[in-house]
Amino acid sequence: MRKVFTQAALQGKSLPELRALFASVQQDLVRSDAGSQERSDALASLETISRTIATRISADPRL
Repeated sequence: MRKVFTQAALQGKSLPELRALFASVQQDLVRSDAGSQERSDALASLETISRTIATRISADPRL
């Protein structure tokens, strides 16, 4: 895992970029060991990315 993504780091990304990033971090999660820092980081990032995607979609349901 490269880093934990923050809300601020995701602000400038488009919805397709967020979805691609989500898929990439999911792969990081799959490759991580149970209980590892990498797994914790991936889970935290997935949560932040998910919230960002949900916020964008709720702001414009046509997305």
